[in-house]
This record gives sequence, C-alpha cells and structure tokens, in this order.
Amino acid sequence: RRYRMARLTPVSSIMGDYYLDKKGNKFYYVSVGNDGKANLMCRDLKKGDISVFAPGVSGGLLPDDKGENLFVLSNNGMSKISLADGKIDNIEFDAPYNRHPSLEREYIYNHMLNQVKNKFYDENLHGLDWDSIGAHYSKFLPYINNNRDFAILMSEVLGELNASHTGASTSSGWSSMPTATLGAYFNEAYTGPGLEVSEILRRGPLDKKKINIKPGDIITSIDGETIQPGKDYFPMLEGKAGKKVTLEVKRSGSDKEEKVIVRPGSSDSHLLYDRWVENNEHIVDSLSNGRIGYIHIQGMNTSSYLTAYDRLLGKYRNCDAVVVDTRYNGGGWLHNDIALLLGGKEYVRYMPRGRYIGSDPFSQWTKPSVMLVNESNYSDAHGTPYTYQALGIGDVVGAPIPGTMTAVWWETQIDPSLVFGIPQVTSKDMNGNVLENQQLTPDVIIYNQPEEILNGKDAQLEGAVTHLLKKLSSK
Repeated sequence: RRYRMARLTPVSSIMGDYYLDKKGNKFYYVSVGNDGKANLMCRDLKKGDISVFAPGVSGGLLPDDKGENLFVLSNNGMSKISLADGKIDNIEFDAPYNRHPSLEREYIYNHMLNQVKNKFYDENLHGLDWDSIGAHYSKFLPYINNNRDFAILMSEVLGELNASHTGASTSSGWSSMPTATLGAYFNEAYTGPGLEVSEILRRGPLDKKKINIKPGDIITSIDGETIQPGKDYFPMLEGKAGKKVTLEVKRSGSDKEEKVIVRPGSSDSHLLYDRWVENNEHIVDSLSNGRIGYIHIQGMNTSSYLTAYDRLLGKYRNCDAVVVDTRYNGGGWLHNDIALLLGGKEYVRYMPRGRYIGSDPFSQWTKPSVMLVNESNYSDAHGTPYTYQALGIGDVVGAPIPGTMTAVWWETQIDPSLVFGIPQVTSKDMNGNVLENQQLTPDVIIYNQPEEILNGKDAQLEGAVTHLLKKLSSK
C-alpha cells in the first residue's frame, strides 16, 4: 500500500471537504487560495491537471446517488454543483420554526450533566454526588431567559468539580466595529488639549519615518475633530482600523501644526507583547554581558515552537546558556517537543585543522538552560515545565504552578453559540500521581512583587539569569 501512495493536492493550502468521483478519475476538493477565497478545485487523476472547477465554494460536500452533482452545505445556505459543467444552482427552502429556547437549554443542561458522568477524567468525579448537584442547580433553569446567564449557570455547576478546563461560554454572534489604535503611549499627566506622546510602539501605525512622530509631540485632532482636554478620544477612532486617518500634530517645542496620514491598527496587543519580549531580551543580555539568551514561548503551539526554534538555534546558538520563559502561557500541546529541543546531548565536535565550527546534534540545544514559570502557567504550560523538571533537563525558576495538566474537550452544543468544557485525559507522573491539582514547585522559588513590576523590575527574570551565571561559573 505504501508504494501506491500519492499526494493529490501538490500545493499547500487550507483544505476543506473533498470528493472522488465514482470512476476514480477526478478528485474534487475545497481549497483556500493565497487571496483568502475558497474554491472548489478539480484534479484530473489521469492527466494530472488541476483547475478551479467552481469559484467561491466553501463548506461540506455531499454527492447525489448517481454522483452527477455535489450538494454544498455552508453558512451561505445550500447549493448544487453539476459535475458535468460546474454550474451552481442555489437551493431555496423553508421549514417551520418551532424552536423553544427554554426546552433547548434544559436539554443542553441535562446533556452536560451526562457528559461529565461519562467523560470526566476521574470516574469518581472527585467524590461528588453529581446527581444531587445537578438537581440543585436545575431549580434555576426556569428563571433563565438568555444564553449568557445560562452559560454562567453551567459554569457554576462545572465549577463544583474543582478541576481545570471546565466552564461554559457563549458568543453573541454579533460583530461590532473595532476601535482603532494608534500604537502609542500618551502622557497621563498632560492636562492640555490633545494627546502628548510619551512612547511610540515599534512597528506600530505611528512608527513610520515619513510620519516622524516623536515623544513630546502632541496629536491635536483626528480627522478634523479636535481632541478636547480630559475627553475620551476613542470614539473618534471607531471603525477606522486599517483605514487612512488624518492626524494634526504639534511638534515638540513648536506651535506649528502639520497634518499626517496614518493607518491605525485594530489592536496593540501584539506590539505590546513584542515590546515586553524585547525588553526581557535586553535585560538578560545586559545582566549576562551577552553570555545568556532569552526566549519566550507564548503558547504551546506550532507558531510559538517555530519562533523558539528560530531564536534558540539562530540568534542564540553561540550563547553559553538560555532562559526559556513560559510565563503567561495558556497551554496547547508542546511539552515533548520542547523537551526534545532543549534536551540535546552533545556527542561530537567538528574541528577542521583545529578550528571549531559546530557540534551535533545541530537541531537541539545542548547547553545549560532554566525554565521560567509563574502562577499564570496553565494547561500544557504546566505540563511543559513538569516534563522539563521530570527529565532533569534544567532547573525551573519562578513561582509555583497550579496543577492543570489535563487534556480538555470543548464541546459545541446544538445551539452553536454555547460551548462547555470537560477535562478528559488524565496525566499521571511515574509514581501514579495525577497531575491535575498537583502543584509544581520550582527548583528556585522567586515571587514577583506588584510594586516592583510597576517600576520595571522583574525579580524572576533577574533571578533566572543569576542562577544560570552561577551554574556557568561552577562548570
């Protein structure tokens, strides 16, 4: 079988549903192109040709009995595509609407209770009388008339389990125009008209050479509307993310105003994250005189792993050690990958004519490291330092982590705006202890104090560098 395997979609893309015709000659699949649009593609398996069979098609594909047509089910409704000529016909339908939200919520509530019984990672449900708990909270159901209150009720019930990865949530399904952001900090002590710039976030909307806005400059108006002293300016930016906006700017030390054109962003969160990481890199570099590198793993996911791999084995390859920061990480599934990346053992050196040019393993970190953690590590961000500590890769530094290393199933309900979670997969250490609710205690305990953080001091980060420097000096 393995010698007959062939890749049917030679171009990488976001893939959707697919269908192979009855003769096995043509393969149809939904693919999202570089333009972000989904199309129904067709590959002729005899000729090898690939073409767009029907543009603008997304959703599930269902063939008719004869294999002559494909029915498409999507958020845009239902349609039929003829496999003879690619013609698309929309299918109109109507149906009686007899939904009763209160009965639906009652069904979801009872379904949630049963799912916990059948799927919660501890078959003893942490010793709870689950039927009694369910009956108690069900008394509130007749008084609930909206999904937000219903999600809170389910969260309260699930909270009785005293476990991570539980709770319920709801989404309104409505979208609002986002308030744009300028990517800057403004002087809160300034009481005059306009906004006095105190810091420009790097790579943000105002960080452009032709705009040349600097700290001390005052933005006096947005799209011709004057910014009044003490008045909220955010309504002036409503719905303007990504659009051209005219700012009037009074330069520092001058009464002259000039107009500049900017494109505000939709959020500053990524800019602020990069600012925090770059500041931490600078602190570690300064304290260690360049000997120690710093990486932050933002999430236990592919993109964060690729970033860590790039920084660790790129910029910091020649450093003597590295601080691996996992604080504020919400989890995912990356513990084994990180352990492999950091757990390399050098076994050979390449030295032509006595000059060192590298070692193997080349794709793993083989030098000392510490893993930095705090109370905000969650889920696999508990699992990763547990793995790191259990395998003896290095010391864990920071504040204790609550035990939350279980794998969760977030289940979408028949009302798709409602979701609840059940932790299903138990993780046990090699002594048989369940890691859920089992605190991870760092090898070196350091707590950050709120007042120090506000003043720019990160005792955990500084302590991690100090600890590594001691390790290096003792070698």
